[in-house]
Amino acid sequence: MKKVLLSAALILLFYSQSFAQGCVAIRSNGMMSCTLEHPADEAAAKGWQLNVAGRYFKSFRHFRGDEEQKERLEKHTEVINWQYSLDLTLLRQFDSRWSVGVGLPLLANKRSSLYEHGRQERHSSNSAGIGDMRIVGYRWLLNPLQTKGNVQLGVGVKLPTGNYRFEDTFYNVGPDGGTEQRPVDQSIQLGDGGIGAVTELNAFYTLGQFLSAYGNVYYLFNPRGQNGTRTYRETLSPMLANEAIMSVPDQYMVRLGVSHNFTGHLKGLVASVGGRMEGVPVEDVFGSSSGFRRPGYVQSLEPGVSYFVSKVNVFATVPMALKRNRLQSVTDKENSLATGKDVHGDAAFSDYAVNIGCAIKF
Repeated sequence: MKKVLLSAALILLFYSQSFAQGCVAIRSNGMMSCTLEHPADEAAAKGWQLNVAGRYFKSFRHFRGDEEQKERLEKHTEVINWQYSLDLTLLRQFDSRWSVGVGLPLLANKRSSLYEHGRQERHSSNSAGIGDMRIVGYRWLLNPLQTKGNVQLGVGVKLPTGNYRFEDTFYNVGPDGGTEQRPVDQSIQLGDGGIGAVTELNAFYTLGQFLSAYGNVYYLFNPRGQNGTRTYRETLSPMLANEAIMSVPDQYMVRLGVSHNFTGHLKGLVASVGGRMEGVPVEDVFGSSSGFRRPGYVQSLEPGVSYFVSKVNVFATVPMALKRNRLQSVTDKENSLATGKDVHGDAAFSDYAVNIGCAIKF
């Protein structure tokens, strides 16, 4: 039973808040989540844990709604984002139920496009630095010493430590068609400029001797409406005047799946497969939803593998997109009503992402 509990708890370590999926700016907020295992006693519960998670993806497929705009690739007008993140989280376990984690992502992004550079030549813009910090307190709701499943509640704060006004050089812009320093696109900004409320639910349940189910739910409440960073989208079309300033959107993620714990020569190996959905809503739960955002979501199949030895767990997951949907934004809906035509912006998404990392218990 202890091995099954261990495998179920380990699978929760795959939960990483490295969310970005292309032009839909689901910002990286650090890997948090659970302890390495349900402890054998209260004394064994206490200690420190370091989580390190890296993520990479390339977004280039454009979608309006859930329909891919294949002509963008054929005409070489697609926007391409390359995004790398390294999420560092230090977790303090106080006893068998209570823990606190502090997470900070390190980000490096590159964005190649035509339309942002006068539609004449393809150029790139870049950003690099720290992202938004998260501080979250966790509690197992059931007694970890007396259960074959559990639910962990996490509540905390997201702080605007990432630069949300990062600038780079843009070409063929301005009155004279020269170069200008402008804020980079929202999808590669390092932060969103808002103080947010973090909520999490992490759960697992033992289904058999070697099989367990897991689930994660994450929602970031961002009550701030706009962050004051100019987008220059109003220069592309008068219809985009409402998108001149960047919005500070909510974010969410849901994961469900099963894991299998191996024995014998493969002892310590855990394989998993599940579904994952992450996105940015059209409107926030609290506060204003004005300004520019690209709302949408990605539904993915997420296989994963983990290997546990001593006090170290290494893991990898590769969420592969099954459905990508760029939803109508607030401005899209307003312009549709004003013109009597369907106005619907697009966004670029990736085919897959690669997540690798490790957790070390001290």
